[in-house]
Amino acid sequence: VQLQASGGGLVQAGGPLRPSCVASGIIFRRYVMGWYRQAPGKQRDLVATISSGSSTNYADSVKGRFTISRDNAKNTVYLQMNSLKPEDTAVYYCWAQQPGYRASWGQGTLVTVSS
Repeated sequence: VQLQASGGGLVQAGGPLRPSCVASGIIFRRYVMGWYRQAPGKQRDLVATISSGSSTNYADSVKGRFTISRDNAKNTVYLQMNSLKPEDTAVYYCWAQQPGYRASWGQGTLVTVSS
């Protein structure tokens, strides 16, 4: 499994950003996909997941601001982030898991939100 995340960067508070993650080596449509994030000095936390049937789940801190989506034809999962806050600054990691199997992680993409 290879997960290649991109689309992080520096953005001002209130602005949008849309990282994406391309998966290879898997039957993408079978996998639950997700995003986690890790801020400096903190643990890695769940941001959002999307099931093979496109059911979504969000951390309370991002509900109403972030939207996860997937394109099975492109083996890609997206995280549309709006109304960004400085506390959203973190490395964002792509995650993939076929139910019943071990999860896989991407390399992460840095999101920095300036105040």
